[in-house]
Amino acid sequence: MGIAVSPQIHPQVAEFIDQPRKMLINGRWVNAASGKTFPTYNPATGEILAHVAEGDREDINQAVKAARNAFDNGPWRRMTASQRGRLIWKLADLLEQHTEEFGYIESLDNGKPLNIAKAADVPLAVDLFRYMAGWATKIEGNTIPLSVPYTPGAKYLAYTLREPVGVVGQIIPWNFPLLMAAWKLGPALATGCTVVLKPAEQTPLSALRLGDLIMEAGFPEGVVNIVPGYGETAGAALAAHPDVDKVAFTGSTEVGKLIVHAAAGNLKKVSLELGGKSPNVVFKDADLEIAIPGSASAIFFNHGQCCCAGSRLYVEKSVYDQVVEGVAEAARKIKVGSGLDPDTQMGPLVSEEQMNRVCGYLDAGLSEGAKAIAGGHKAGDRGYFVEPTVLVNTQEKMKVVQEEIFGPVVVAMPFTDPEEIIPRANNSDYGLAAAVWTRDIGKAHRMAEQLRAGTVWINCYNIFDAAMPFGGYKQSGWGREMGHDVLNLYTQTKAVCTRIA
Repeated sequence: MGIAVSPQIHPQVAEFIDQPRKMLINGRWVNAASGKTFPTYNPATGEILAHVAEGDREDINQAVKAARNAFDNGPWRRMTASQRGRLIWKLADLLEQHTEEFGYIESLDNGKPLNIAKAADVPLAVDLFRYMAGWATKIEGNTIPLSVPYTPGAKYLAYTLREPVGVVGQIIPWNFPLLMAAWKLGPALATGCTVVLKPAEQTPLSALRLGDLIMEAGFPEGVVNIVPGYGETAGAALAAHPDVDKVAFTGSTEVGKLIVHAAAGNLKKVSLELGGKSPNVVFKDADLEIAIPGSASAIFFNHGQCCCAGSRLYVEKSVYDQVVEGVAEAARKIKVGSGLDPDTQMGPLVSEEQMNRVCGYLDAGLSEGAKAIAGGHKAGDRGYFVEPTVLVNTQEKMKVVQEEIFGPVVVAMPFTDPEEIIPRANNSDYGLAAAVWTRDIGKAHRMAEQLRAGTVWINCYNIFDAAMPFGGYKQSGWGREMGHDVLNLYTQTKAVCTRIA
C-alpha cells in the first residue's frame, strides 16, 4: 500500500504529495528548466514520499531575475509598511488554519512526531510571522545633530534611512523545515526585501506548500520564489549569484564556510546560523527533579537534530552518577517509532546519510573508550532510527566530544571544581548555546556572563521565542535570527545630509 493512500494520512496531504511538486518562480508553479525531478523520502520507512522539481543554475537565474524585478520595479516597493505587515499577518492566519496539514507534512518529510510538529513547529512559525508583521511599521531611522568644525555658522539637517538590502538568497536546513522558512522569510518580508528560498533537498515539501499560502495571501509575483534542489547546484548558484544582495544560510559550519567563499564575488552581505556543541552544566545545588529531565530534553528533543542541542553534559561530581543515570533512564524510556504513531516520542533521523553519520560517531566513540549506558546502536531494520544514547567515560579530546554529531547522543563528564568548568565549557570551536542548572542565581548569572555562547539558558533548555535573538559566537555563525536584532541583517543604513542655513 502506498503511503499516499494510507488511512493515517491527512487527505489534503495525500493529495499534495501524490503529484510531482513544482517550484515557485515569479508567482507561477513551474517545472525545472532541465525537466529533472528528485525524490524526497519518508525517513520512517526509507520509501519515496514524493517527487520534486530539481532546481539548478538556470532555475536560480530565473528566480533571481524575478526577485530583482519585483524589488526594483514591482508593486512591493510601492506598498506601505502597513500593507506589507497585513500581508505577513494574513500568511500567519492561513498557516494557522492549516496546522493539521503542515504537521503531517513535517512528520512525513522530516520524521518528527506529528504531535510535536502540530504543538511546536507550526505554532512557532505562525508566531514568528505575526511578530515580524508588527515590525514592518517600526523600522525607523533617526535624526543626527551635526557639529561640523570647518563650516562655522552653517546648519544641517542630517538623518538616516533604514532601507531593505534588496534581493536575498535564503538556504534553510532540514531539521525544522517549516520553522526555518519562517525564521528566514518573516524578517526579509517585513523589511521589504524580495527572496529566493532554497529548502533542504531532504525536506522541501513544507516550504513548497507554504508557497501556496504565500500566493493565496496576495504577495506580489516575484516577491517570494522557492527553488528546491541540491546544495551543490542550486544552493551554490544562489550563494554566488551576482544579482543577489545578501545570502542567509542555516546549516553546518562546513557548508557555511563555502557560502562565505561563494559570496565573495560581489561582496554580498552574509548571515550564518551554523553548528554547535553546546555545554549543559549541572551543579550539585541544582533542583535535580527539573535538571535531569531538562538535560534529557536538551539532547533528545527533535532526535538530537538541533544545532543548539545540549550534547556535552557536565555534572558536578557529587551528583554525577544520579544525574547521568537519570538521563540514561529517560533515554531508555523514550518510545522510538514513526512520527505518525501517536505514542511516538522520537522519530527517525532525517535520512540514511544522517543515520550513517551518527552511527559512525557512535563507533568512533566506543572505539576510543567511551561506554554507552543507554542506546549506542541503530534501531530497527527499516527506516533511519538511532537509539537515544548516553556515553560516559568520555574525554575532552575524543571525537564525540569535540565534533557536532547532530543526533540523539550526549557525552557526559564530571567536574569537581566550579572554577574549572568555564574553560572546559568554552573549549570548543562552537558557541551557539549553553545551559546552567543551579539554585544559586548569582552563580548562574556569573556563568552566563562568562560562557562564550549566543544563548544561555538557566534552569531550562530549548526555550525559543520570536522576540528573543538566536545565533552564535565563534564558528557557530554571524548575525542573529529573531528579535529586533534580525532586522539588521535585512536592512542597510543610508545617511542623508542637507544644508539648511
